[in-house]
Amino acid sequence: MTELLHRCMTKVTTAEGDDIRYSLNWVISRRGILQVYSDRLVCGDWVIPYDEMDEAVLIRTRQMLIPCYVLRVKSKGRIYQFGLNPGRFWVGPLPFPVERTSAKLSYSWFSIGLRVAIVVGIGYLVWSSFGD
Repeated sequence: MTELLHRCMTKVTTAEGDDIRYSLNWVISRRGILQVYSDRLVCGDWVIPYDEMDEAVLIRTRQMLIPCYVLRVKSKGRIYQFGLNPGRFWVGPLPFPVERTSAKLSYSWFSIGLRVAIVVGIGYLVWSSFGD
């Protein structure tokens, strides 16, 4: 009998491949509840049995100075990336083999452009409010 070990909110994408970065794919990613069972991961209609995983990597990183994790799972030629909040569950032993590492998130061109547009917009609002 399989046992539910952990549930948490997540964002998940299959569009990034091996890249760990800020991008538009995370903006439009699937949101849901990740359920960790003793024999599988479940997020919506995605079911990933542990015996079908080719690789699992838990990456500790930061998003806007806040610690978080990205769980990258390769299974049947597909790469899933789960964005996870920090928690005790992810620090302890997991029910599937996992490599643990740390990484800094890189930026896609979209992410860089969005940040520049926000800074320019704020600069314009400040300039226009003091320009009168």
